[in-house]
Formats: sequence, C-alpha cells, structure tokens
Amino acid sequence: MPKGNGSRALRPSLDWLLIFVPVSFALELGGRPSVLVFGATALAILPLAGLIGRATDQLSLRAGPTVGGLLNATFGNITELILAVLLVAAGEFQVVKASLIGSIIGNLLLVLGASYLAGGMRFKEQRFSAQAVSVHITSLLLAVTGLIMPAIFVLTQPGTAAQREVISVTVAVVLVALYGAALLFTLVTHRHLFGRSIAEAPRWGLMRSLVTLVVAAVVVGLESELLVRSIDPTVRALGISRLFVGLFVVAIIGNAAEHSSAVAFAIRNRMQVTIEIAFGSSIQIALLVAPLLVFISLALGRPMDFVFGTSEIAAVALATLAVSVISFDGRSNWLEGLQLIGVYAILGVSLFYIGSR
Repeated sequence: MPKGNGSRALRPSLDWLLIFVPVSFALELGGRPSVLVFGATALAILPLAGLIGRATDQLSLRAGPTVGGLLNATFGNITELILAVLLVAAGEFQVVKASLIGSIIGNLLLVLGASYLAGGMRFKEQRFSAQAVSVHITSLLLAVTGLIMPAIFVLTQPGTAAQREVISVTVAVVLVALYGAALLFTLVTHRHLFGRSIAEAPRWGLMRSLVTLVVAAVVVGLESELLVRSIDPTVRALGISRLFVGLFVVAIIGNAAEHSSAVAFAIRNRMQVTIEIAFGSSIQIALLVAPLLVFISLALGRPMDFVFGTSEIAAVALATLAVSVISFDGRSNWLEGLQLIGVYAILGVSLFYIGSR
C-alpha cells in the first residue's frame, strides 16, 4: 500500500509553480474575483504537494525499508487529507466525497492508463507482478464493498441519523483495520511480492527534510483554506457542479506530481514501481483517508457519513473492474493504456452532466 521509495526521484519539477503561492494571497487580499483565487490556489498546491512528497521520501530513505514504508503509508496523501479536513470543517461534504472518489478513479484509470500508454510506446510489452496486483485489487474490492453497503441501507431503509452514523463508523473502523493488516502484509510478511526497493541514497539532510515537510504542510493548509472559501462563488460563476469540482479538480491538484512520476517510471520500464504508486495511492485514499475523515468529522462536530452517491460508487466499481480485467495478467501495452484513459474520459463526461442536473 505505501508508495515506493524513490518514486519521486523521477518526478518532473513543478517548483516554478510556487510563484502562485504569493499570487494567490495577493489576489485574495486584493479582493479579486474568487475564480482567479481558486485557479491560483489550485496551481500553488501542485508544487507544495510535490515538496511534501519529496521530503517524505527523503525521510523514508533515512529510516530504512520498513519504517520508510510506514512513513510513506502515513504521509503519502497528506495534501489530500489536509484539504479534505478543511472541506469537512466548511460543510462541503459533497465536494470532499467527490474528491475521494476522484482520487481513486484518477489513479486507477488516468495514471495507470497514461503509464501503460507511455511505456507501451517504447516497449512492445511490459511486465509486473500479477500477485501484487491481485492483492491490491482485493483491497480495492473491499473498499467498494464499504462504499456500497451504507448506500444500499439508505436507499432501502428510511433509517435515522444515528443508524447512519453507526454504519459509517463501523465501516470506517473495518477499513482502517484492513489497511493496517495490508501494511503488515506488504511491509513485513510478504514484502518480496511487491519489489518497492530502489537503491538510492538520501540527497537531503534530516533537518532540511523535516523543515520542508512542516513548512510545506502549513502552507498547503493556508492555500487549502483559500481554495475552500472560493469554491462556492467559483461554482456559481462557472456554472459547474460541486460533484465535478470534487471529482476532477480537487482530486487532481493533490496528485499531479505523483502522477507524473508514475508515468516517468513506466517510460523507464520500471512498471512494478508504477503499479505501486498508482494502486498504493488509491488504496490509501479508500482504506485510510476516507475512513479517517469520518472520525475527524465527528471530532469537529460536523459528522460526515460514509454514504456516497450512486454515480460515485458506480465510477469506483467500474474503474476497479476495468483495471482488474486489464492488469490481472501482469502485462501491459499501449492499447490497454488507451482503453483505461477512454474509460476515464467516458466517466468524466457522464459525471459532468450528472452533477449538473
């Protein structure tokens, strides 16, 4: 489940986008239109997420494979978690739920699809561990089960708020426990199946890594606050739905740097690392970040249930099915990559109009 050490070493630098950090604050303080603030803030978060990822990787390299894997498993999606917590605090439950779903289907369809396509343009066929993929897909299917059952309860029973809360907390507890078990499996008892280790010496000192991680996380929090405040006027100004913003805007900005590194590894024929990045991030969102938000929402006094919309559940189920069929044989080619991207495009267009109704 944790993403491989060194996964960000090949990542194209997005550091030049840091210019949008002061730009976004200047736009906010200057009372500029919320659409501009939203756009500048989204661009500012991209390189900050990359800095958090690089700092986490450097700390992981110093900590060794097991502790390092645990660090990646804990902080791998910290940007998404910070943004999601602020969305929950603001009561933007539709956006935060959609962003979780968007992160999962984006990694499974867009990232893997682009990786298969880019790698397949250089190599006729690429191989990776079918056993590792099987473990990852099983975890995803368990997550889909956790998404489906609360929704079925709401659709078939009137239910009370208390009952929905009990179901949501129970599902969250089970998913977090399964995530912990999966970590034990991938980091300790069956580490040989996942092949994450890449010989690499840390390039940053310990203090630089820690300071970068803390400062970037704090600035991400500030930028996320601006983003959350600008969502409502931006949605009204552009005439788009909150569902679409969550699925295809918020979901992408925290993952763009990670996405680029997965494709870069595929081009260099390191498909096992690509698989670990894409599946690892999806599973971390589904089994850790989403359940944690249920507990955090209760602590904030803004309870968020684990009931997702029919279209969101269908998107995750179809993405998991498509990736399962294509990846179970442990081989990939450019056509399969194009097919996954095609599924992502179909879901994107469909959900755009579903959310606009």
